[in-house]
Amino acid sequence: MHSSSRFCIVPPYLLRHLAAHADDAVATRARASLLLDDTHRRRRTAAGVAPTRPPTSSVDATGPVGPPGPRRTISDVRGGTALPGDVVRTEGAAPTGDAAADTLLTLLKQGSAEDDGLGATWALFHDSYGRDSLDGAGLPLDASVHFGRDYDNAFWDGSRMVFGDGDGRIFGRFTVAVDVIGHELAHGVTEMTAGLVYQGQSGALNESLSDVFGALVKQRLIGQRAADADWLIGAGLFLPSVRGSALRSMKAPGTAYDDPVLGRDPQPATMADYVQTDDDNGGVHINSGIPNHAFYLAATGIGGFAAEGAGQVWYDVLTGGQLAAGADFAAFAGLTTLAAASRFGPGSAQQQAVAAAWQQVGVAVGAVSTSPSQPTPVPAPAPSSPPSSPPSCPAGPAGPASGLLLVQRTGGFAGLRLEREIELESLPREQSEQWQALLRSGLLLALPEPQSAPDRYVYRVCCPAVDLDVRAGEQHLPPAVLDTFEQTLHLP
Repeated sequence: MHSSSRFCIVPPYLLRHLAAHADDAVATRARASLLLDDTHRRRRTAAGVAPTRPPTSSVDATGPVGPPGPRRTISDVRGGTALPGDVVRTEGAAPTGDAAADTLLTLLKQGSAEDDGLGATWALFHDSYGRDSLDGAGLPLDASVHFGRDYDNAFWDGSRMVFGDGDGRIFGRFTVAVDVIGHELAHGVTEMTAGLVYQGQSGALNESLSDVFGALVKQRLIGQRAADADWLIGAGLFLPSVRGSALRSMKAPGTAYDDPVLGRDPQPATMADYVQTDDDNGGVHINSGIPNHAFYLAATGIGGFAAEGAGQVWYDVLTGGQLAAGADFAAFAGLTTLAAASRFGPGSAQQQAVAAAWQQVGVAVGAVSTSPSQPTPVPAPAPSSPPSSPPSCPAGPAGPASGLLLVQRTGGFAGLRLEREIELESLPREQSEQWQALLRSGLLLALPEPQSAPDRYVYRVCCPAVDLDVRAGEQHLPPAVLDTFEQTLHLP
């Protein structure tokens, strides 16, 4: 993996704003929080911590026993900074009476794993996506509370969640917001899957994915559909004196707070307002507003429960093995468009909602490339006789409904070539509608360049009416798209 950063929920630009405030009490606490953040980050980087699979719990390192479930251990740092602190509660133990610790295991005595931040996050990934904990193999969920004195943050450090108590002026304790807990734990899932580099657009995607799954944890916990959710991240963290509803708004980035002490929420909602900066690893917390807003638009465009629609698509991309560690917004947009077509069908309402969401935030769907964190396929030797050159693309009248279409298949062990040139309007009605939806979707433009292999086909699709001439390997095609190609090639 590629990041050794400490993932904090409160961005450094907000704390620096507080650190410069005229109220010395506010400024002192913010400066202390910034210092703790920086010290821990430097310590972790110097130690060469690699965010691969986190260690197992110090309490139970024997591995999962019995049916899947969250295995939680809560430790108390008691105002210090040496992690993990003293264990105060484990899975199955009675409440401690400490709200900060017990919030993380709120209804344990009733046997519920879904009414606390750690358990609700585990439940989202397990019940919605079939993933057992952060690593997919039952990793224990460890957390430490009462970190530092009046510490204004919470973070994932590569092995555990760590929570401050807040300064009592701007922030309350950080265990109150279930989406904050989901956000930080989702950084662990990202570390153990795509490993997105915490810099620039890939870093903003890293932050956005955590906001996405944090929001889904909260929505699932309270049974909200996409249309009914508030789409706020960190609601409840600010104390009543603050003029703000949350740290971020996915529905309306830039509107979460506007306060004389905090300043104004700086997040952009579209690429038109993208912030070029060297601060905060290239603006990872600011520019995450753009993919955040794209997810909100996709989720509400699809409708229903967001975890089942757009959330499933985003999870498929995060864990599918094609997301490059340094992916930018355009590459992620391309992959989500492909994933939506693969799961719900090319031209489906879900796929169109995803494509439209990226268009609305000003992100052009980019070509997909193989992740450098994945093994690179070794090209097969060239065939003994060179294949014949492809025919020129047919010329037809404007408009996909009346244009000529060329579909070609080459490769495979036999090296056979099959092609079909046909008028779209002459296809059977169902196939014609499938092709028109596919050509409008932009999905084919997001397919990666094919790599030669002796046992795989390469397809070419050409339709000058929509200025399209693309090639793709069969391994990169969603099953429904592959079926459409093959049905057309084998028409009588």
